[in-house]
Amino acid sequence: MINEAKILLIIPAYNEGEGIAENIQKVEQYRASSPYNLDYVVINDGSTDNEEEVLIENNINHVELIQNLGIGGAVQTGYMYADKNGYDIAVQFDGDGQHDIESLPQLIDPIINNEADFTVGSRFLDDSNSEFKSSRTRQIGIKVLSALIRLTSNIRIMDVTSGYRAGNRKVIKQFVKRYPRQYPEPESYMHLFAKNIRVKEVGVRMFERTTGTSSINLLKGVNYMISVSLAVLVSSMIGKEKN
Repeated sequence: MINEAKILLIIPAYNEGEGIAENIQKVEQYRASSPYNLDYVVINDGSTDNEEEVLIENNINHVELIQNLGIGGAVQTGYMYADKNGYDIAVQFDGDGQHDIESLPQLIDPIINNEADFTVGSRFLDDSNSEFKSSRTRQIGIKVLSALIRLTSNIRIMDVTSGYRAGNRKVIKQFVKRYPRQYPEPESYMHLFAKNIRVKEVGVRMFERTTGTSSINLLKGVNYMISVSLAVLVSSMIGKEKN
């Protein structure tokens, strides 16, 4: 079963020219000894640095977006690629070095074993061996969003902003049709729950980013929390109306 499933790593990257080749090298090393039928595609989200040149020089499989679509648009492009090329499982994997490729089995085995349709890699579960947990301020924000999602859906996801996630064909089809653009991680759960998609949180290892800068800084933090909370509430209400 493991060898039969076609698995795609979707790697969104914006201005990651400094480290993208090294991160893809780690993926290639993992592929060489992995039991999985594993491919990857980098989605170059309209980068303004030398990322495109690095991708071409290192013969890295990628899709070049002619303008910056943001993380939601870049990831949705990856799901479209997965759907078009017949992949069974799509995995969201950051291009900045935060995600541990060695944690891939924790993400995809529950899907392969039909225990879940969608999995989210968590730093906060007891079985996570991740020493990096994010800053104290962000952890507070994550707890607030987790509580909000639990309040509106009665489902608990502890690491709601984690971008290390995987989905089966059902999820791929869903995200091709609709994927949140501004706050994709927390907001997308409401769309999945509305479709009765089985979501499972699993412990994984994560690292601090090795290159680039986060799109969310302290000055944007309060605005982000207010905006994403409103987006989650609106998505939950829309989902309930459709059901």
